[in-house]
Amino acid sequence: MHKLHVALEKRFPEKRLFLRSETETRFIRLKPETQLVAWTGSAIVVSWTIIATAVLLMDSIGAGNFRAQAQRDQATYEDRLNALSQERDQRASEAVAAQQRFSSALEQISLMQSELLRSEDRRRELETGLEVVQVTLRRTMQEREAAEEQIAALEDALNGDGEVPAGFAQSGDATGTVDLLATALADTAAERDKIASDAEFALTHAAEMELELRLLQERNDQIFRQLEEAFTVSVEPLDNMFRAAGMDPDDVLSQVRRGYSGMGGPLTPLQFSTRGGQPDPDAARANDILSSMDRLNLYRIAAERIPFDMPVRSGFRFTSGYGMRWGRMHNGTDFAAPIGTPIYAPADGVVTFAGWSSGYGRLVKIQHAFGVETRYAHQSQIRVQVGQRVSRGDRIGDIGNSGRSTGPHLHYEIRVGGRPVNPMIYIRAGQDVF
Repeated sequence: MHKLHVALEKRFPEKRLFLRSETETRFIRLKPETQLVAWTGSAIVVSWTIIATAVLLMDSIGAGNFRAQAQRDQATYEDRLNALSQERDQRASEAVAAQQRFSSALEQISLMQSELLRSEDRRRELETGLEVVQVTLRRTMQEREAAEEQIAALEDALNGDGEVPAGFAQSGDATGTVDLLATALADTAAERDKIASDAEFALTHAAEMELELRLLQERNDQIFRQLEEAFTVSVEPLDNMFRAAGMDPDDVLSQVRRGYSGMGGPLTPLQFSTRGGQPDPDAARANDILSSMDRLNLYRIAAERIPFDMPVRSGFRFTSGYGMRWGRMHNGTDFAAPIGTPIYAPADGVVTFAGWSSGYGRLVKIQHAFGVETRYAHQSQIRVQVGQRVSRGDRIGDIGNSGRSTGPHLHYEIRVGGRPVNPMIYIRAGQDVF
């Protein structure tokens, strides 16, 4: 200890701190050990202050970076949502244009069918006329041949080479009879020539009709191809949308068809042939187009009853997805947005609950078709009532911070048969359609 005291005196010599008052003077002796303790304590305090200040500065800088990153993420999400909205509007305009093209094509098919029926009637009339002309021509040829034989027999009789045929006079009346037969023969020949001319005209007209029918068939084939391509472009994205959502398109369509069986029943196939029998290829293609039209209409009905659309459309960001969060299962997707942001129904349905529900806060439940239920929690205001029917795009409430919530957001759930599923499955499936 003495050696330590001597060593400390070299660095921290003993000092005295004098305290003078009006009546007396006192001093405090600062030993080397005391000075070492004070210096060490001061160094520790200064070091702790520097470290704490650095930590606070780093936290402040980090928080600023996080806020900037959050703002950049929000801007990115908003840009993406705007792009999706523009794409949705473009798809909607394309769907309207396709519907208009389809309506125009149906009108063309109707006109085409009428033209085909009229062409079929004209062709049958021409065939009937040709048959009459051929029968008349054969009969006229037979009568001409008989008249020529009689004229030859009379000429032989007049020349003395034969006998007068029965039924003709044996006197000078034979000459008049020959003249009469010659006149009748000339009239018959003129009628034959006229009939031949009419037959040639009918054949030419029939060839023109066949050319017109062939051109009409080519035009019909082009219309059919355009319709088939339009339906392929329209139906395939819907098939993919339902499959991406884990739903069998055929089962969905069969359920919708059963639910709308009172709207006229099955489609009646087209029949272009007026003679009965099997339908021709054009009728088969037209029936396939009608089946695709029926499938597209059923898809439209089903898509409006399944929540493929977004419940929030602008000014939001995704803050928490479906899955484990803080050791607990998070059964939905959170959309953070300012209080009062509109919440829209993503599909047609019936409101089964609208009120306060513990940790959910203000909650709305909507029952859709095919056993699908959607939930909208933490609302600031509910705009629907129990039993109310809503359509896709109807406003059902406003985003809020009610219930067990750390900030204004919408907790959105989708349940199928009572079991929660990831809402993004349906949202992503509908992004290419809505």
